[in-house]
Amino acid sequence: MKNENEINAKNCNQTRNGFGAACAKLARQLEAVKQTVIEEFKAGFEPQNRLLHHMIAEADALAWQTDYPHLLFPVLAAEKAQRAAEWKARQQLLWRSQDVAYALAA
Repeated sequence: MKNENEINAKNCNQTRNGFGAACAKLARQLEAVKQTVIEEFKAGFEPQNRLLHHMIAEADALAWQTDYPHLLFPVLAAEKAQRAAEWKARQQLLWRSQDVAYALAA
């Protein structure tokens, strides 16, 4: 999910204000954090991890709306991933209890 606030190494290098190298370094560091969070939580989202990637993209967009995305993104990403994992676990529990109820009714 791309958004207008997302900065990556490619568009950092296109900046003309002299901050291209610093911007690219920040983008690489944030990408490394994204991969770390995805690796940490992906086991709970297998085989379909679209929800996890969506939550990471949402945290990325929120972080870039602040003056300090490099400070806020790791916390936001971990929080969003944790909440998504909790939501998924609740959904699985509900589906299992519904399956049991159908089995008992049959």
